[in-house]
Amino acid sequence: MTSTEQEQKDLVAGAAGGRFSHTWRALRHRNFRLFFSGQSISVIGTWMTRVATSWLVYRLTGSALLLGLVGFVGQIPTFLLAPFAGVWVDRLDRRNVLLWTQVLAAVQSLLLAGLTLSHRITVWQILVLSAFQGLINAFDMPGRQAFMVQMVEDRQDLSNAIALNSSMVNMARLVGPSLAGLVIGAFGEGYCFLIDGLSYFAVIASLALMRVKPLPARNGAAASMWAQLKEGWAYVSGFAPVRTILLLFALVSLMGMPYIVLMPIFAAEVLHGGPHTLGMLMGATGVGALTSALSLAVRKTVLGLGRMIPIAAGTFGAGLILFGLSRGIWLSMVMMLLTGFGMMQGMAASNTIIQTVVPEDRRGRVMSYYTMAFVGMAPFGSLLAGSLAHKLGAPHTVIITGSVVILGAIWFATRLPAIREQIRPIYQAMGILPPSLGPVVENAAG
Repeated sequence: MTSTEQEQKDLVAGAAGGRFSHTWRALRHRNFRLFFSGQSISVIGTWMTRVATSWLVYRLTGSALLLGLVGFVGQIPTFLLAPFAGVWVDRLDRRNVLLWTQVLAAVQSLLLAGLTLSHRITVWQILVLSAFQGLINAFDMPGRQAFMVQMVEDRQDLSNAIALNSSMVNMARLVGPSLAGLVIGAFGEGYCFLIDGLSYFAVIASLALMRVKPLPARNGAAASMWAQLKEGWAYVSGFAPVRTILLLFALVSLMGMPYIVLMPIFAAEVLHGGPHTLGMLMGATGVGALTSALSLAVRKTVLGLGRMIPIAAGTFGAGLILFGLSRGIWLSMVMMLLTGFGMMQGMAASNTIIQTVVPEDRRGRVMSYYTMAFVGMAPFGSLLAGSLAHKLGAPHTVIITGSVVILGAIWFATRLPAIREQIRPIYQAMGILPPSLGPVVENAAG
């Protein structure tokens, strides 16, 4: 390279640095900008559908148990199929996997819209279409997580990309439920499903426009699916940092996350409101989660994220307990803000650490277990939450589940020194930590 060419390269790099501040540095990657733009539109529709589905089921049945059943059916395929999907994600072109999942998700939402707008929708149809969406998510979630490193070529920007992606999702969490409350109140649930179905075309377009470099040949690509499944499980179960993070994540998803399926009950029976109240509660959760994601975006390093995980889980559990005790809309919204902050802080910190330490040739399979922990445990939690709420009431249910989450946070904190010990050499090999550590830097590893 000539000196003139080097000067031109430096000028381009300097211009990119001027356009994108440290907080937004992952957006200097073209593929990630396209993904971010398309997802920003689509995820708003996704949150509208989540709120509309819960409200539609509750309006048709008035049953907390059926709310839990719909949540179970919509997520159990992900639990059952995610490990197999992870093998396919490691074998196939990840962008093509995502193109197919987005097309099928659009079809699912448009079918739901057609049945609802024609006033022919039944709970059984909702169950079937929810199961179909769960099948799609089994491939989409590990595929999307594993594809992140291909969109952000500089590994130093990966944590920022995850934080910005979380910010985008939670901005949608803020906008989507609020917009859903307005649309349901004015026009009905069907138009939420229609908006969601159309919004998927933004993601499809962004994926089609990407220029993605092929990954190098993967070791063991010719191995059988069962051999690759066994290899992925051996890594996840044998590597303490990933195993411990996923165990806590699974507990939080089982006991804490299903509070969402009970939101219509809190809105209608505890706070004596309607769709607008539901939208406000979900929107408050989004504000807390967005605040958390933005606080992570300004971080310059992955160091210190480990100690944030138990703090975040404890905050999430405390928010649930206090929400269960509240009987006023404004206090409930403040507690939802706290809950959203803790939930997102733990989720993004866990994702960033795992994505940083996992080998590339196992990324799809490891992220499939992440998907199982995040989404796969939630169906059992939905059934549990629905059953407990049916017997004890929604407020007592979230108080119990929040207490279990806090116990999980305490357990994780006791495992943190061992996690630091195993992550330290990986961070050193990557240049994140220097070879020689003092006590302060050593503690920063977790």
